[in-house]
Amino acid sequence: MGQNEREENGFDPEDDHNLKEKKKNLVLSILFTFIVMKLNLTTGIIPSLNVSAGLLSFFFVKTWTKFLSKSGLLRLPFTRQENTVIQTCVVASSGIAFSGGFGSYLFAMSERVAKQSTDDVDFKKLALGWMIAFLFVVSFLGLFSVVPLRKIMVIDFKLTYPSGTATAHLINSFHTPQGAKLAKKQVRELGKFFSLSFLWGFFQWFYTAGDNCGFASFPSLGLKAYEYKFSGVGHGVCWVAGDEGFWRVERGVFIAIAMILGDGLYNFLKVLSRTLFGLYHQLWNKDVSSDLPVADHSSQVSSQVSYDDKHRTQLFLKDKIPSWFAIGGYVAIAAVSVATLPHIFHELKWYYILVMYIFAPALAFCNAYGAGLTDWSLASTYGNLAIFIIGAWAGPHGGVLAGLAACGVMMNIVSTASDLMQDFKTGYLTLASPRSMFVSQIIGTAMGCVISPCVFWLFYKAFDDLGLPGTQYPAPYAIVFRNMVLLGVKGFSSLPKNCLLLCFLFFGAAILINLTRDLVDKKWGRFIPLPMAMAIPFYIGSYFAIDMCVGSLILFVWEKINKAKADALGPAVASGLICGDGIWTLPASILALAGVKPPICMKFLSRGANAKVDNFLGG
Repeated sequence: MGQNEREENGFDPEDDHNLKEKKKNLVLSILFTFIVMKLNLTTGIIPSLNVSAGLLSFFFVKTWTKFLSKSGLLRLPFTRQENTVIQTCVVASSGIAFSGGFGSYLFAMSERVAKQSTDDVDFKKLALGWMIAFLFVVSFLGLFSVVPLRKIMVIDFKLTYPSGTATAHLINSFHTPQGAKLAKKQVRELGKFFSLSFLWGFFQWFYTAGDNCGFASFPSLGLKAYEYKFSGVGHGVCWVAGDEGFWRVERGVFIAIAMILGDGLYNFLKVLSRTLFGLYHQLWNKDVSSDLPVADHSSQVSSQVSYDDKHRTQLFLKDKIPSWFAIGGYVAIAAVSVATLPHIFHELKWYYILVMYIFAPALAFCNAYGAGLTDWSLASTYGNLAIFIIGAWAGPHGGVLAGLAACGVMMNIVSTASDLMQDFKTGYLTLASPRSMFVSQIIGTAMGCVISPCVFWLFYKAFDDLGLPGTQYPAPYAIVFRNMVLLGVKGFSSLPKNCLLLCFLFFGAAILINLTRDLVDKKWGRFIPLPMAMAIPFYIGSYFAIDMCVGSLILFVWEKINKAKADALGPAVASGLICGDGIWTLPASILALAGVKPPICMKFLSRGANAKVDNFLGG
């Protein structure tokens, strides 16, 4: 059958190419979900993976299309628009691993985390079925809530969305002759450090046959510092005189909560004030208050706008997403969610959900607008707000699970809303169809609702100590979120003696540190630590902070030696190291499920302890 005959009978050779691209989306989504999940369950800090996703999607699809082109099966080249759509799908899918709460609110509901808190009665047995169902009914609302405002955000207000803009410039550079050469170098470096990181993880595995074994337990700052996970300040301030002697806040979790809340409140007010000021400036100075444009309206493009911007704007407005579709979609999904969620969480009443959905679009807009100005999504802060409000509303009977579930609802809405606007900005700059971007985001979100719970379930079944302090996967934010909801439900009276004073001190310290960072010159402000980064070591120790410090030092030296090369290849090296380490968790989980144990335990002992061991073995 000839090509024309095949096309006449409804077969398009490009359909096979598109099917392969969808498979690439699936493979990359699974890989990035493992990376995000590993970070979720170790440090709880997730860096932006847009650059990695854009680079890897370009590499895999370019390789595949090159093969098809040589075999004569491909007529059209791989374009930057396709690159953008694939990257959007991958990031949307892996983003559910964060907003799904597998390292925070959702895992905090489990019995394993509940036993570490003062309330071990209110918990929900984790099951794959209800986790997938929960994500499907809450993850799409954020997408529909801000679609009618895409023209206002991207074109009228010209919000920068730094991550989306950077990703667009990266993708655009891939598809130029000079940029393609740089992309090859970046992919080469990414692949090299990906392999080294993966093999290093494999090598380390051989020496982890027992607890506190392996290179990860190397006492780089001495055995005494290692004993306290080098969080001496955190543990020192947590010894407080009480009625029965001394009481220690386990791993400084309440101090971590106080600093996180102080940091979150400060940044929330900071972004909110900038949002309100920006809106005031846009609405009054541009005189659009009387007739706000929406997605369905066209606007007169100023003659002063460049040709490229005119072309981008025309394409962005040409491919319309009707407002009635977005509003109808939001109402329909909200109705399904209000009816479904109380069956998943009996403690979460339908009227709690209805109230959240009434206010959610406004909060989603604020988060999306703030992210456009500052590149800072405050999804966790909005989630914390829901924890305290709904937890206190529900009260002692069921308030713990209701607050945590409400946190999940709110986090998913505001997180996906800001992500979608970032992607619209990327699509605007790469001339990608807004409708294609929206569909890609929906497909990626749907994939994430299945992939992320399955990946988490693999971790949960493979590692029996998942979520326990001092283990390979402590999931630090799970116990933090659980203690937050306990504060909201039971109030300050549930805290031990003198703990409230410490919490107020560190809450105020977090605000003061942030204020100092913003007031001093940027030259010196970058040397002042972030309270959020300071908070988690109070609970899990500072091993990851030492890793980051070493990486920052290497990058600093590299920039001094060759800044241009460091700027060009630094992100690729970092992406390779993160991806290799994250992907190693897949075979490690499979080995654990299969019952394959590492053959060697390597421990580091003091001279005295070593002598005792030798005497015991010799005796």
